Amino acid sequence: MNIDKLPELGKIHPEFFDRVIYPRLGARDKSIVIGPRHGVDYGVLKLGEKCLAMSTDPFFIVPAFGFARAAWFAFHIIFCDVAVSGLQPKYLTIDLNLPPEMTEGQMEEMWKTVDAEAKKYGISIITGHTARYAGCNYPMVGGATSIAVGDEADLRGPHRVKAGDQIVITKGPAVETTGLLAVSFPNKFILAGGPAFQKEAADIYYQMSVMDDCAIAREFPGVSAMHDATECGIWGGLYEMARAGDYGLRIEEDAIPIQPVIKKTAELFSFDPFCAISEGTLIAMVDKKEAGRLVEAFKQKGILSAVAGEVVPKKQGLKIVSRGKERTLGHPKTDPYWQLMAELSK
Repeated sequence: MNIDKLPELGKIHPEFFDRVIYPRLGARDKSIVIGPRHGVDYGVLKLGEKCLAMSTDPFFIVPAFGFARAAWFAFHIIFCDVAVSGLQPKYLTIDLNLPPEMTEGQMEEMWKTVDAEAKKYGISIITGHTARYAGCNYPMVGGATSIAVGDEADLRGPHRVKAGDQIVITKGPAVETTGLLAVSFPNKFILAGGPAFQKEAADIYYQMSVMDDCAIAREFPGVSAMHDATECGIWGGLYEMARAGDYGLRIEEDAIPIQPVIKKTAELFSFDPFCAISEGTLIAMVDKKEAGRLVEAFKQKGILSAVAGEVVPKKQGLKIVSRGKERTLGHPKTDPYWQLMAELSK
């Protein structure tokens, strides 16, 4: 008798998506400009003269972070995936299926943060559902859909990428890995590197968003596509973007900035930062005439970034160059963050 093997935690692997999900997407509709695909964080509908970009994610609350800090992260997880469309984030729909033990005071603290972040970015909440249910547990306490609106000319995506475009990367690798682990396991970080190290690593937490990065990038018409380096980090993000756009890449690993505290975290906890989850790291494909100016614009707003390679024809493949040596970029498949979470939880 065949028994299905239990799947690994984290996102469903691409092979399953291609075999089971992608061939079964309901009715066809000509108004869909961009549908589900690897390397694209959003879907797009053309409605009249406007395009709507949408993305759906879990509403992710970890009580140990504190409800205000957890809600900040939950909001940005939801909106980063639609901000990379190049359109203006405008609306939120949200379904809250809350654990029975969540108090009204905790709910109020959480929602005040969502409201404050929405007002900061000019976002309106248009519908939703809120209830407590038995069987609902942290951290996934519901789901939400973010919506961005704009002209089709402002839409960024794989269809706009061309050979010669430059790769611009902000903040460097393992932003989310470092920020989440430092606030989740402060004592482990103090033991590994001292209190000052733990505090510096924990301060990375509020870098876990590309909302401000995308707001800057939207002002540059030469930005052709953007992606938030989440699961499997920079290497996973670059691989997925190239696959979505059917192009090759030549990546200069040594040009990718890495923040010293993140480098130290990776060394102390023995993981490859370039394939670790990194919400907050924007990968942008940019016309070579504008790439340098975009990096300067990021600098003016205090965002670390660099040009770290270029788009090449597909036949040249996906190559990483480091210290004069070349290797092929493959999808990491396994993100070290999940193993680190398991080890540090012991």
